[in-house]
Amino acid sequence: MGEAPLPTETVLVVFYQAMPEWLIEDIRRKFRFADVAIHRSTPGVPVPKELYHDATILVTFTDLPDLEDAINLKLIHTVSAGVDHLLQHPVLKESNIPITTSSGIHGPPIAEWTVMNWLVSSRKYAKMYESQKAHRWDDKTEYMQGMHDQVGKKVGILGYGSIGRQIARVSHALGMSVYAHTASPRPTPESRHDTGFIVPGTGDPDGSIPVSWHHGTDRESIRSFLALGLDHLVVSLPLTPQTTHLLGAEEFAILSHSCTHHTSKPYLTNISRGKVVDQDALVAALQSGLLGGAALDVTDPEPLPKDHPLWEVPNVQISPHVSGVGKEYFPRSLDIVRLNLDRMTEGKPLINSYRRGKGY
Repeated sequence: MGEAPLPTETVLVVFYQAMPEWLIEDIRRKFRFADVAIHRSTPGVPVPKELYHDATILVTFTDLPDLEDAINLKLIHTVSAGVDHLLQHPVLKESNIPITTSSGIHGPPIAEWTVMNWLVSSRKYAKMYESQKAHRWDDKTEYMQGMHDQVGKKVGILGYGSIGRQIARVSHALGMSVYAHTASPRPTPESRHDTGFIVPGTGDPDGSIPVSWHHGTDRESIRSFLALGLDHLVVSLPLTPQTTHLLGAEEFAILSHSCTHHTSKPYLTNISRGKVVDQDALVAALQSGLLGGAALDVTDPEPLPKDHPLWEVPNVQISPHVSGVGKEYFPRSLDIVRLNLDRMTEGKPLINSYRRGKGY
């Protein structure tokens, strides 16, 4: 009998939280052909250098090695969709080590979070919940004014990546019309395909859902998109210098004045980064009635201070940056690593590659 082949890869998983046993077993099962090391990091305490020295594949969120300790790394995979928190690290700035992200795995939970908040607002769920806790059977007339459904509404998705595509899928199922905005033009059916990681059975792989596509990075392009008469604006953009405070008072005014739906003013959903929105301008637009409400999974800053006026604005739902959280998160992120290891072996391009110089 021949001996089992020696592992050809060493996979190092570094994370700041303890992993449950079922997840550890899942990791070892996915990478049963490799040596696997799992390390729980502590803020302010460096990861032991010898772990980095041995690793050929690194899976991490915030912990990266010094350049001299990345001697054997073939691939770094981050368990976040963006890398804005790592952009200044020498490994990103001064090395050519391939880096991949977890873009593509967030679509299902964030789309559910998005629609949940829309319905909480439009179906007056908070009022119903408070009445239930008080054991109070309200009169139907208390719900007649302002309650509405989503059929026929226009949803503009600013940043039509994997998250935007799954939001488009569920929006379309609700009877809404979807308008997509991307940084670069997508003039052909082929250019509208999703080339990143896709959770099976989700998203808009061929880009066929939007009724129209729009593009551009300048303010004029963004404002033209906001003038389409949107009932919902979903912000799903990476945070870059170009997108910082992309949406402010003038943009909210255009969005509001262009909306002609008789039941409500535009509703803003932000699941990207808080700094994409001028938060003071958002508070003012909500208080003045330019916007009908907002669902915010991100704020500026985070955590949002207890005395910030945003907490008290009517018809605003705020969550602590958890829209993408779920027990499926880490296993799906590791599915990308597993897929890319096969692609490396076959000499194929990696999916979800971070493009140095673009910031995503």
